[in-house]
Amino acid sequence: MKYTKYEVARIIGARALMISMGAPILVKISKDLIDPIEIAIKELESNKIPITVERPDERID
Repeated sequence: MKYTKYEVARIIGARALMISMGAPILVKISKDLIDPIEIAIKELESNKIPITVERPDERID
């Protein structure tokens, strides 16, 4: 699934908040990488984020 830029921002923000609150990190990172946003971006790039996006059905009028 291809995400819109708004979905990407929301996913990264939500996951970065989870990481900053102590959630386990799902990708291998170097010890010098401590920024939750950068970690969330790496997780998104490797498709490891446990977040789903539900879109409403398209309406036909």
